[in-house]
Amino acid sequence: MITTADETLLRHAIGIAARAVTLGDAPYGSLLAGPDGAILAEAHNTVRRDNDITAHPELKLARWAARELDPEAATRTTLYTSCEPCTMCAGGIVRSGLGRVVYALSTEQLVELNPQSGEWPTVAQDGPALFDEARAPIDVYYRPY
Repeated sequence: MITTADETLLRHAIGIAARAVTLGDAPYGSLLAGPDGAILAEAHNTVRRDNDITAHPELKLARWAARELDPEAATRTTLYTSCEPCTMCAGGIVRSGLGRVVYALSTEQLVELNPQSGEWPTVAQDGPALFDEARAPIDVYYRPY
């Protein structure tokens, strides 16, 4: 359930997205807030500027949280973002241990506003293969001491 406090922080994330456009960057902004609503970090999309396909604000903040917060503190945070996280960012958010995500536009709404946002090709994948060879480094790494 989205509260009035959530809406305030979500508006701030939308403002970050609007500022990104004035800088020549893509219109996506995010912030990470602690349980008291204090903003811990914020970021905007710098994919073009950094020539880095992973420079989405949600992933930047997930990386920041994984690096700067202990796991218990991360679970008490909320990521506010102007658009629903893509699958790349969603994976990073899960791995970083963030507690909650609140977003403004859904992916479907974004695609309606900008149809090119949904034009991603599929990539062929083959596997699994070479199980015994592939498991060897896994077994060594996860072997109990």
